Amino acid sequence: MRGMVATGLGCVLLLGGLWAAPASASTGRSQQTVQDGPLQVAGQRVARPDEPLVTARHGMVVTAQHRATEVGVSILKQGGNAVDAAVAVGYALAVVDPCCGNIGGGGFMTLHLANGRNVFLDFREKAPLAARPNMMQNADGKVVPGRSTRTYLGVGVPGTVMGLNEALAKYGTLSLAQVMAPAIKLAEDGFTLVPGDVRLLDTSTRYFAQHPNVAAIFLDHGRPWQPGQVLRQPELARTLQLIAKGGTKAFYEGPIAAAIVKASQANHGLLTLADFKAYTAPWERPVECHYHGYTIVSAPPPSSGGTTICETLQILEPLPLGRWGFHSARSAHYFLEAERRAFADRNTYLGDPAFVRNPVARLLSAEHAAELRASIQPGRATPSAQVQGSLGPYQATNTTHYSIVDARGNAVAVTYTVNGFFGIKQIAGDTGFFLNNEMDDFTSKPGVPNQFGLVEGQANRIEPGKRPLSSMSPTVVLRGGELFMVTGSPGGSSIISTTMESILNVIEYGMGLKQAIDAPRIHIQWYPDTVFAEPGAFTPTVAAALRTMGYKLTPVNHLGDVSAILVSPQTHRLESVNDPRYPAGAAAGY
Repeated sequence: MRGMVATGLGCVLLLGGLWAAPASASTGRSQQTVQDGPLQVAGQRVARPDEPLVTARHGMVVTAQHRATEVGVSILKQGGNAVDAAVAVGYALAVVDPCCGNIGGGGFMTLHLANGRNVFLDFREKAPLAARPNMMQNADGKVVPGRSTRTYLGVGVPGTVMGLNEALAKYGTLSLAQVMAPAIKLAEDGFTLVPGDVRLLDTSTRYFAQHPNVAAIFLDHGRPWQPGQVLRQPELARTLQLIAKGGTKAFYEGPIAAAIVKASQANHGLLTLADFKAYTAPWERPVECHYHGYTIVSAPPPSSGGTTICETLQILEPLPLGRWGFHSARSAHYFLEAERRAFADRNTYLGDPAFVRNPVARLLSAEHAAELRASIQPGRATPSAQVQGSLGPYQATNTTHYSIVDARGNAVAVTYTVNGFFGIKQIAGDTGFFLNNEMDDFTSKPGVPNQFGLVEGQANRIEPGKRPLSSMSPTVVLRGGELFMVTGSPGGSSIISTTMESILNVIEYGMGLKQAIDAPRIHIQWYPDTVFAEPGAFTPTVAAALRTMGYKLTPVNHLGDVSAILVSPQTHRLESVNDPRYPAGAAAGY
C-alpha cells in the first residue's frame, strides 16, 4: 500500500497553513515558468529534505531505494539498455526494498521503445485455480477481517520473476546472470540500513516476531534493526542464485514453487504446483489518450490506472485549469469531480480482460467525457451516493515504482507490488522473500471495501485463474511522438491521483519536475466520500470554500512516492529527483 498514510481526523491544521503555488504556476501549460525552488508555507520553507534536481545526458534511473538506483545506473554504464537496467533494478529492489520490491508479488511494465513502439507487459498475480467468489466470507456471508490480507488465502500466484525474465528475453541485451548479479551480491554481503529503510521495516516489526523464519532475517535477535546496521539475506541470495542459473522454470517448476505450495497447504491456503505451471505474463497494448498535444501511454486492464487517468483527463481537457491555478477552489473542484466519476466507472466495469469485457473505448470517448463533464455542478460537490457507474448497470462482464531512460531513447516504467506492506508478512520456508496479499484486490463481497477503501462490484469478483484489478499506473508521456516524461507511484488506489498530478503539474501548471513532485497532493476515489489531502494542499481560503461546496477533507501525511524522469524542453537533458516523502530513494544518471 506504500504511499497513503492517515494522520487522524483531528489534525485539521494540516489543511490550514498551507502551500501556495507561485503566481507564475497559474500561467498555464503554454509557459513553463515555474522554477525548482523550495516550497513555501506561510512564508516558511516546508520541512522536507532538500532533494536536488539531477540532470544527465545519457541515462537516468530513479527508484525508491538508493542501492537499487546505483544498480540501474551501473547496468546502463556497462552498455545495457533500459530494459536490462529495469530487470536488474527489479531484482535489486527485492533485496533492498523488501516491503514492496518483490519476487513474491507481481506488477506491470510500460515501455516506450527507441523505434517509437509502445508496449505493455502484464505480470500481475493470478488467483489460484481453486479460488471461489465467496472464499473471503464466513458461513453467514460476512467478509472475515484479515483473511485476504494476513493469511495464505490472500496469496495470488506471483508474477514478478516471469515478468522480469520475459522483458529481458524480448528486449534486453544482457544475460539473466549479468543483470541478477548485483541483487545476489546485495543479498549475500548485505547493505547498510538508512533511516528510510528502518522506517519501512518498523511498520511490521510486531508481525515479524510472530514467524520465526521471518524474525531470523528481519529482526536483530528479536529487536528492530537500526540505521547503520547491515542487513544480510542469505536465504534470498540462494533463491536468486537458483533463478539466475535456472531461469523462469527454477521459480515456477522447481524447488521455489514447491516450497511456496508446501507452506500454503500447511497454512490452509489454496496454491498448488498446477497454479505455478499455468501462470503466464502476456504482452498487451497499452492504453493511450491525448491531452493538449501530449500522448499519455499507460497501463490497460487488469490495471485500472491508465483507463482512469485517461478518463479523468478527457473530462478535464476543455477546462482552463492552468488559468484557474494549482489547487484553487475551482481547479480542485473539477479535478475531484472528474476523478470521482472516473473511479465510479473504474469500480463498476473494469476487471481482468480474460474474464470481463472492459468498455475502455466507451469510457474514453469524447461523448462520454462530455456527458460526465456536464454532470458536474459548478460550486457544488456531488455526493458519491449520487454518482453511479455511468454506462448503466454492470452486465456480466504497497507497491513500488521506478522509471528508467537510456541513451538510445528507450523508456521503461515499472510498478510492482506485494500489495500491503510486506504482503501477508510471511515467508514460505527458507525462500527468503515475502508473499503477496493480492487476493484482497478482488471484490471479497460486492459493496464491502477492501484495505484501500475501494468499493467494487461483480466485474472484479474472485474467480479461478483471474487477475485482480489494480491501480498501478506505470506511465509514459510523449510529445510529438518523442519521449517527454516517465512517471508512476505506489500508494494503493491513490496511485492514480498521484501519477496524474505529477503529469498535470508539469504540462498544465508549468512546474519544473522538482516542484511538481514536491507539490502537495490530493485524492478522491468515489468511496469513501472524502478528499484526502497532504499538508499544504489547500490554502485556508480554498479549504473553507471546498467545505462550503460540500467536500469532506481528510488530512494525510503523504500520498505516494513519485519516481519520474523528464526530458527538459529547454536543455533536452534528462531530469529527475527523488520524492522527499521517501528519503531512502534516489535519482541518478550519467
